[in-house]
Amino acid sequence: MPFPVVRFPFVPFSVTFFPFSPTHSRPHGTAEFVIVRSREGNRYTGHSLSISMATQEFVTHSAEETTALGRTLAGMLAPPKLVLLRGDLGAGKTTLVKGIAEAFQAASAEDVTSPTFTLIHEYRGPQANLYHIDLYRIDTPRQLETLGLDDLIADNSILLIEWGEKFPRFERERDVEITLEKVNEQLAEPGRSSENDRRIRITST
Repeated sequence: MPFPVVRFPFVPFSVTFFPFSPTHSRPHGTAEFVIVRSREGNRYTGHSLSISMATQEFVTHSAEETTALGRTLAGMLAPPKLVLLRGDLGAGKTTLVKGIAEAFQAASAEDVTSPTFTLIHEYRGPQANLYHIDLYRIDTPRQLETLGLDDLIADNSILLIEWGEKFPRFERERDVEITLEKVNEQLAEPGRSSENDRRIRITST
């Protein structure tokens, strides 16, 4: 029996994003995007790193900033897309999806929750349907087949898959891979805690 898909209605909301310079104060709820050097000789600075044309790296300092970064990703996630979300438990994958869902007007951040137990959450927007999928408890190809993920693929769909790296087919088929990890204490900005800092790497094909 296929697993159920949990659907959420769209709730209107207002989003404002403020770009800013690292030399100025950062408004609450915005992420710091500062391009520095390429991989040759670069050092981790606590700002975003432009590594190549296909890969970018960012650091966010709070859940609000991670959500704000998610809002900026709509341009590179135009459907159809298969996106792998990689990161340990608590890395902020669902927090990033909150911003992505808002950018596509598919759901407000408050309505986006982890699909850990339901496995699939669907958020419908005017231009794209987002499917947030959690494969943490899926271990075999047969279990994966019961989810019916192939039926979700359409011209207007974006599949955001957590723990998809467990299955080689998603490594082959993914359009974008987003990796989130907690920032090492030694790499945090001086004088501040790194508890909520996240290093986010985005690689597109």
